[in-house]
Amino acid sequence: MTLGTNCPNFHKLGQLNREGMVQLEERRIGIVGAGNMGQALIAGLVAAGRIEPRRITAADPLPAAREAVAASGVCAVRDPARAVTGHDVVILTIKPQVAAQVLPGLADCLTQAQLLVSCMAGIGTGVLEGQIRSQIPVVRAMPQTLVRLRAGATALCAGTMAGAEHVALARELFDQVGTTVVVAEQLMDAVTGLAGSGPAYAYTVLQALTDGGVRMGLPREIARTLAAQTLLGAARMVLEGNQHPAVLRDQVTSPGGTTIAGLYELEAGGLGASIMRAVAAATVRSKELGAG
Repeated sequence: MTLGTNCPNFHKLGQLNREGMVQLEERRIGIVGAGNMGQALIAGLVAAGRIEPRRITAADPLPAAREAVAASGVCAVRDPARAVTGHDVVILTIKPQVAAQVLPGLADCLTQAQLLVSCMAGIGTGVLEGQIRSQIPVVRAMPQTLVRLRAGATALCAGTMAGAEHVALARELFDQVGTTVVVAEQLMDAVTGLAGSGPAYAYTVLQALTDGGVRMGLPREIARTLAAQTLLGAARMVLEGNQHPAVLRDQVTSPGGTTIAGLYELEAGGLGASIMRAVAAATVRSKELGAG
């Protein structure tokens, strides 16, 4: 596969609509880091259909990562500067541990006409603004790899130079791949502990439900299908039914029935408290990453 054949020549940033606002379809998106998160985000954005793959440039030092994203029709490059120059929105999907090595090389490429979106856990907008040493609008985001299926839950917060229009642009972008909320920056570590790490908790519960079914005699594939669909349906009931999870749980818990017998064992095993401690531990780790 030849990489970079879809790379456009950038002469100007996106086209204005009649109200003077640049339409999302005309934005050029640069993504620095084409690992799991970068690949998931690209897959979700391409599937959403509002941004053509040729308008997306992804940079990564690993050939395998570039091959993976190039297969979707985006421009795949090695040099991060090529994912910055001439793009309306630059999204950082690199690990926070390499931020200090990557960001200084991007500082000279960024302009105040661009929006920098960081998906790095624990790295505050103030730290980013300090590392790029320029008055670039920065929005911090905490998405999940669920954006691949356009089913992500993403939280955003604004840096000191980011205005309402920058947050609106970032929200419109991430709305293409799931549900987006805006929070104060002091809550972003908690968001990381809950939503950023949450899929792993859900996978753990899903695996435990599957194993429980297997233990009781169900074939593994059937047990996995039943467990996954059950979690999916329960989540939809919470999101679409506008009822508290405790109310929904009571509705399916009959006196002296099978469900209350199972719930008793979960309470005895401390499942609820364990999940709460997991969120707290991940939140603390996010703060540690931000502190360096």
